[in-house]
Amino acid sequence: MNRGDFMQGRIHSLETFGTVDGPGVRFVVFFQGCPMRCLYCHNPDTWAADAGELYSAEELIERLVRNRAFYTTGGLTATGGEPMMQLDFLIELFELAKKNDVNTCLDTSGVMFTPENRERMEKIDRLLKSTDLVMLDIKHIDNEEHKKLTSRENKNILAFAKYLSDNNVQMRIRHVIVPGITDSREELLELGRFLKPFKNIEKIETLPYHTLGKVKYENLGLDYPLGDTPQLTEEDAQKALEIIEEGMQSE
Repeated sequence: MNRGDFMQGRIHSLETFGTVDGPGVRFVVFFQGCPMRCLYCHNPDTWAADAGELYSAEELIERLVRNRAFYTTGGLTATGGEPMMQLDFLIELFELAKKNDVNTCLDTSGVMFTPENRERMEKIDRLLKSTDLVMLDIKHIDNEEHKKLTSRENKNILAFAKYLSDNNVQMRIRHVIVPGITDSREELLELGRFLKPFKNIEKIETLPYHTLGKVKYENLGLDYPLGDTPQLTEEDAQKALEIIEEGMQSE
């Protein structure tokens, strides 16, 4: 197959047996490019939008279909980086996946949601028609703290969460628990209060902060932003989830 015959996307890497990027066993496509600079990012090598390897949607789906037996409980996950930076390619990939009866999951920060841009919103609506699940990373519920953490505001991210709810798109919320940044009781309660009205939440995942990406910063010649911030445990993450749930149950 000639790569030049189809639209191409810039892909950082592929994982053929993913078990943490959506339900079941999944074929995970890591998109290249991200506009945010999260202090705890463990994939800084995905930031540059002009890097990565070029693939067509057909090539990626062919790889998945060849090993379809592995993915009977799962499907395809687009993650990154930020997949919605390459929206046209993402649409093509997901629509082709659905033509092949493949479950689709979008792992996104939601930062590329632009309700004021009508043309882009039409594309987002088209994307959601072929999306079975959105895993939305809410980095911080407070806008000012979100800017300190990611370099971007959270207005569009929270608006995207509401839009998914309004359109009844299945959603899984992810929230990384970082000591001294996203672990305060009030922040977690506020996140819970924000999520309370939504009827489309399949699951809430609280992820303990880890330093597995630290070596990547060293390899890229970058200073690691969080220095010696201690890692957290699954137990810490579970306690945070309980506080979020408490906020969701509040009057």
